[in-house]
Amino acid sequence: MNRGIVTALSAIGIAQGLKVFTHKRKTDKWKWKTVFQTGGMPSSHSAGVASLASYIAANKGTTSIETAIAVIFGAIVMYDAQGIRRHTGEIATLVNDIDEDIEVISDDFPSLRHEKQEDQLNELLGHQPAEVAGGALLGVLLGLISANLEN
Repeated sequence: MNRGIVTALSAIGIAQGLKVFTHKRKTDKWKWKTVFQTGGMPSSHSAGVASLASYIAANKGTTSIETAIAVIFGAIVMYDAQGIRRHTGEIATLVNDIDEDIEVISDDFPSLRHEKQEDQLNELLGHQPAEVAGGALLGVLLGLISANLEN
């Protein structure tokens, strides 16, 4: 299999696994579901694209077209993870809060006929900038290790 793909997928898996430990450190509770969730520290999106870019740069050189493509692709993914996706998660939090507030108000005013959402919107969609940076740092490290092991 392509070593770059293996490197990126491994970085994503390691980052997802680390989320269990960072969640434990933050909340003092083990939550194994974090392995399968978006958001949190470190960003697996950032780890994946950063490991691929650093792996390519180590093998092809920093001036190669492959490195340029991987770096630009990675920058877009990381920007999206901490920008648009994070804001979408914040909006989901507001919508969930509004639904709960309307539920409380509708108890006092039965004519409102509010039907509470069965499932809340997922609020952990994106990342804080520190989570993106942590994933990128992990990814660069893993990409360089993978390139050095290959040589």
